[in-house]
Amino acid sequence: MTSIESSPVRVLIADDDPLVRAGLVMMLGGAPDIAVVGQAGDGAQVMPLVDRHAPAVVLMDIRMPVMDGLAATRALRARPMAPEVIVLTTFDADDHVLAALRAGAAGFLLKDTPPAEIVAAVRQVARGRPVLSPGVTRRLIARVAESGHDRRRAQARERLTSLNDRERQVALGVGQGSSNAEIAAALYLGVPTVKTHVSGILTKLGLNNRVQIALIVHDAGLLDEE
Repeated sequence: MTSIESSPVRVLIADDDPLVRAGLVMMLGGAPDIAVVGQAGDGAQVMPLVDRHAPAVVLMDIRMPVMDGLAATRALRARPMAPEVIVLTTFDADDHVLAALRAGAAGFLLKDTPPAEIVAAVRQVARGRPVLSPGVTRRLIARVAESGHDRRRAQARERLTSLNDRERQVALGVGQGSSNAEIAAALYLGVPTVKTHVSGILTKLGLNNRVQIALIVHDAGLLDEE
């Protein structure tokens, strides 16, 4: 039995609205396998509270004073053994959400997401699984701002040169929103082999999760070529 299964998932809530924090505490408090260990009213408070309480997951509002959630996510995910981050937002088209995903957040939740789905998302990211479905991933990627497009494409293609041919094929499948099983079937591989390739891609590119793989594949223009 893993530690996640045998003890509650420790959660830190970061939001400048006390009512939002109270609502999240209430809905998460009803889950026996989740424990809210701290609350931050600003991004600048997140680091000290993470050091103090060692949460596994941080629910991070994007728009906060002093230090916003985007800056806090970047700083947090740059640290070793960082907790997973789920960004909270009012608008799913917010460009800051994409920036947070690039910074290493495990996904995003709208603030009006049903309580059961928020609880399920916390459990999922605590196990290292992004909370974005393939469909949501494709929709977000499609909304990437065009500013700096050529520069991003050149940088992404340069990074992908570190992958071998098979890893590149697997990365393309991830970018298309395919599951490991779907990638395995398309490439005539076993699912464990695909998982190994995904892990190798994450390591070579210095990424945190498959959402970031999908974003790099998009930036490189590989989906356009397909």
